[in-house]
Order: sequence, then C-alpha cells, then structure tokens
Amino acid sequence: MDGKSLTPKEIKLKQLQELMPEVFSEGKVDFERLKATLGEDINFNNERYVLNWAGKSDAFRALQTPSAKTLVPAKDESVDFDSTENLFIEGENLEVLKVLQKSYFGKVKMIYIDPPYNTGNDSFIYPDKFSETKDEYQRRVGDKDEEGFMTKEGMFRKNSRENGQYHSNWLNMMYPRLFLAKNLLRQDGVIFVSIDDHEVHNLRLMMNEIFGEENFLVSIVWEKRFTRSNNARSFTTLTESILVYRKSPLLTDIKEPRNDKSDSIYSNPDNDSRGIWTSVSYVNPATKEQRPNLSYPLMNPISGKEITHPTNAWKYEKSVYESHVKENKLYWGKNGENTYPRLKKFLSEMDGGMVPVDLWKHAETGTTDQGSKELENLLGGKFFDFPKPISLLKRIFSIITDNQNSGIFLDFFSGTAPTAHAVMDLNKEDGGNRKYICVQLPEESDEKSEAFKAGYKTIADIAKERIRRAGKKITEEIQSENEKKKGELDFDKSNKEKQVDTGFKVLKLAESNFKQWQQIEGKDAKALEEQMKLFVDPVSEKATTENMVYELLLKSGKDLNSEIKHKDGYYSINNNEMVLMLEKATQDIVDAILKEKPQKVIALDRLFKGNDQLKTNTALQMKDAGVEFKTI
Repeated sequence: MDGKSLTPKEIKLKQLQELMPEVFSEGKVDFERLKATLGEDINFNNERYVLNWAGKSDAFRALQTPSAKTLVPAKDESVDFDSTENLFIEGENLEVLKVLQKSYFGKVKMIYIDPPYNTGNDSFIYPDKFSETKDEYQRRVGDKDEEGFMTKEGMFRKNSRENGQYHSNWLNMMYPRLFLAKNLLRQDGVIFVSIDDHEVHNLRLMMNEIFGEENFLVSIVWEKRFTRSNNARSFTTLTESILVYRKSPLLTDIKEPRNDKSDSIYSNPDNDSRGIWTSVSYVNPATKEQRPNLSYPLMNPISGKEITHPTNAWKYEKSVYESHVKENKLYWGKNGENTYPRLKKFLSEMDGGMVPVDLWKHAETGTTDQGSKELENLLGGKFFDFPKPISLLKRIFSIITDNQNSGIFLDFFSGTAPTAHAVMDLNKEDGGNRKYICVQLPEESDEKSEAFKAGYKTIADIAKERIRRAGKKITEEIQSENEKKKGELDFDKSNKEKQVDTGFKVLKLAESNFKQWQQIEGKDAKALEEQMKLFVDPVSEKATTENMVYELLLKSGKDLNSEIKHKDGYYSINNNEMVLMLEKATQDIVDAILKEKPQKVIALDRLFKGNDQLKTNTALQMKDAGVEFKTI
C-alpha cells in the first residue's frame, strides 16, 4: 500500500490481465503475444522453442568470466584437518564453483541442492541491474562488516513478486550455477534439485537446456508433510518436486538398495532349493490378435491339462516358455489349482538393488518437521526453519551407480549441512566411503533470531557446529557398535573395526595471494606504474605460504585433499607429483628436489632475486631432468 489511487492505465492493465493472462510476461504486456492472441499475422523474433528471459545473455557472460579468487584453510574451525577428505567451503557459491572447476572437473558423482524457491519472500544474490559490471558485482558480494562477515545489504536482494523481473532474477541466479555444476559431474554423474511449484516449470526448462532434455530422468514427488494447514487460502501443499538429471547417457542404470519391506514379499511355499522367491503374472496385457506370436497352449504339469487364455497372449515366446518349464520357474499353485502359471523371481537372482519409484512417502523419507527436529535435538535449539530431513537425503545418496558406495557428493546450497550429516550417517550404515563438498555463504543470522543469541552469527556457523556434533555422535555410535561386537562369542579379531570419516576441512573463499593485472582505462600514468610493479613481485602483501600452497593446488588442477609434505625449503604434493618452492631457493634445495624426480616445479620468482645465475641453472637442470619448471 502506497496511499496512491489507481491510474487509468493500471485499471486497464488489470482488466486486460484478467481477460487475457497469456499476453503478460512478468507483469508486463508482451505485445507480440497480444497481437498473436488477437489473430494478427505476426512473426516472433527468433522464433524457436526456447526458454528466454531478461538478462539471460548477462547470466551466460557471468559464468564465462573467470575468477581470480582462492580458498584458504581454516584449520581451527575444522575437525581432523590433516586426515579428513570432507570439505566445507564458506563463500558465495558462484565464485566457489568457478574456483573448483580445474581441480574437480568431471570428478563429482552426485550433486544435490535445495536452492531458494523464489516464493517472493526469500533473498538471494542476483544483479538488480543488468548494466552492473563484474567489478561492481564483486564489490557488492564482497561487502563485509567490521568483524569480516558479509552483510545482507551487500549480498542479498529480496526478490519480491512486485519486482518487474521476478522470474528473470531467479533464473539469472540459477543458470550460471547449474551450468558450472554440470562441468563438475562425472560422465556417469547425476544431479537432484529440490523445488516447489513457484519455479518448477522454469527449472525444468532451464535444466533441459543445460543438461539436455534426453538426460531428464524423473520428477520425484516428495511428501514433505502429512497434515493439512487450515491457514491455507486454497489448497494445502503436501508435496515438493525433486528434479533428477544425468550428466550423459553413460549413466544407464540407477538403483537403490533393497530393504526389509521389499524383501518381505519373498517366500518359498514349494521349498524350492534355489531359495525364496516371488512371482509375476504370465499373462500379457496385449490380446491374442495384437500378439499372435505369443499365443500358444501351455501344459499344467500337475493336472495334466492343456491351458490357453481366452482373450490374451502370454508374455513370452514359446521358446522362452519352454526354457522356463525346463528350469522349473513356473508356479501353478501348491496343488496345481492356479488357472494360469506365474513366473518365479528368486531373490538370489536379484542384483542387490531395486528400480526407484517417483513417489516418495513421508513414512520412508521423513518430513520438513522431522528435519527441523533433527537439527533442534542436535544443537539444543530452534536455529533454522525446515532443513531437509537426513532420511530424504540418505535415500537420494543411496541410489547407486557403482558398487563401492563411494565418490564425491556436492551440495552448493548447503544451508545447515544436512547433506554432510546424511553422507556420514549413510557411510556408518553401509560401510561406504562417500565424501562430501558442502558450500555455504556466510549469511548473517537475524539479530533477533535464536541462532544469533546462541552465538551463531552466520548460517555457515550453524552448519559447521552441526557437522561437528553429528560427527561426534556418529563416532560414539560406531565405537559402541565395535565394542558390542568384541563382546560377542563369534567375534573375529581379524575383522577390521568399522570406521567413518567424520572430520571436515573448512576452507574460505578469499582474494588471491597474487596481485591481479587490471586493464588501465585512459592514460593514468600512476595507475600504470602500479600495475607494472606486478612484474617485480606479484605476491600480495597479505599472502601467507600456506594459503599460497592451497591456491597453487587449485590452479594446478590438484584437489584439496592432495597429500602435502613440508620438507626443507619446499612443499611436496602427492609424492612429488608437484613441488612448490615458496620459501627459499638455494642450489642444495634444487639438488634435493631433482633427486625426488617431480613432474612439475613451481617457484616464486622473487626467491631468485639478485641471483640470476641460480635461476638460469635451475631452469636448465630442470629441463635436462624432464621436469616442467615455472616461476611466478
């Protein structure tokens, strides 16, 4: 309410929208659609089947723009930093996805995200003007308060329904992130995206464009709650969608583990030596006329009667039927009383998995209320609304594409990190070796919230504490389980105790440790002089040796769990796969490195300052030894 009266224009537009809603796009009249609706002969610009929106080209340019940022370790906030392979990254996820491109390209097995649903009340990062430059964007997303936390004013724009580009803003936010995420998936990888009715239609079209319509697998309907809300104006929404896409047709088989409920239908009423079985109908839905090649008489071996179906064909050709008879796979009832046979399906013949269904009931996957209670019980307070229940995520992550129960699982809208919790808990249950990468913006908690009062200044703080407590709880449960097994009479001491990686490395998005060359506009001699200094020493004044190690890891395509050994004067990466000279350069150090026979050596150019002879000799020695040598 702004206290102003409606103008004639607003009245007419409202009347037109009620009469012809199809000619409006994001609250504005699309005059091409209006002319087409009124029957005028019209050719749409760039007429083709495509999802288009305001700022799409800008979104594409945003994803193409490289990032110079890096990730720096925060060991004091981590658990088992030196041994864990799990990662929790604090930072704006578009920049983080760019930073991960080289090191994790094609390495992620599964992605799950629960992005903003664009309800009209949520806030997220998006350009509020399409003329915004990259520098302006980076300044905005880099706004921090005195304590170093990113400010809501700098980071977020509330995307209200009154916004003239309500859907476009959400699409501009999602498009580059999904595009970059696809690059990180393995060729047999898969992505799951939770969404509700506000944007599911646009998300489906956008993902068709990014992943290919042929790689759409399913839209899962998840029953997120089981009670109706009498506060709803029309319908109470009990479900959400989870869109599932594969990276490529190399993912040919998706199955989820069998469970007690699915195995309960198996029995052995005829004491078959092959074990328990279930049965399926032998009758084809098709008629005899439709499938004449599948119409033939069967013999009931118990009654000795010849059997034909009056209207329908059988499911199998006669030669297959004869093999079923030979293998004793037809069941006619205990005393041959069945009119038609049923085909036996033995549990021992199953490959250990089941084909998933597209309706997930709350009894099997939990509810949003359950997700809230899980977090509340773990942290001792109500600090976040409606995180996903870990039972839902465990079902997603248990859908197998291999038999190792391993691989990297990525969530770049991590929230309170239910993904990390679910991965650890699932590994505890099935002995898997899954690893997670969770990315979460250090979004400030509301000062009036229970989370802020409890000391959680950001959502990322809530997530880290959740992982710590969940990890501790899982470790205690495993220890208790191992102790219980030791007390059993048939305990085999040669069996290894169950172990789960419950640690996590915390890394934070930060500016590069190396000064970045910037294009000088105009003829600013002083600015050009400053830029030229980069050729003298490109290392930033705020750089630390450890932070440079991690930046060079990422920019050399090595993952963040690479083995790092600090030796006398240099760092060895992955058993001398790469060596970093960042502290000092002497002939003794060069000789020691050459003895290790590394594949690549990167050195700071400033280490050779005043000793051009050592630099020249080092380059020649490395070349003679077949070692790639680079200075920065």
